Amino acid sequence: MYFVYLLRCKDKSIYTGITNDLLRRLKQHKSGKGGRYTRARGVREIVYTEKYKTRGEALKREAEIKSWRRDRKLSLIKIDERR
Repeated sequence: MYFVYLLRCKDKSIYTGITNDLLRRLKQHKSGKGGRYTRARGVREIVYTEKYKTRGEALKREAEIKSWRRDRKLSLIKIDERR
């Protein structure tokens, strides 16, 4: 199982990534070992997730979301918060 996730950083930017272990990956981001982008900006919380059976599916969705502008990512988060 793979997850596409969106993080809210301390500077209010949105980071998109994939993992097969959300809690481990969040800990990595928060400890400064999760990637250059989040190390520079700090991490607040995971704000959105989607599940996929294969890494390939997750990578495809991650690339799609990363191509979006910020307002579209925020809309995705807001739609999820209403559920």
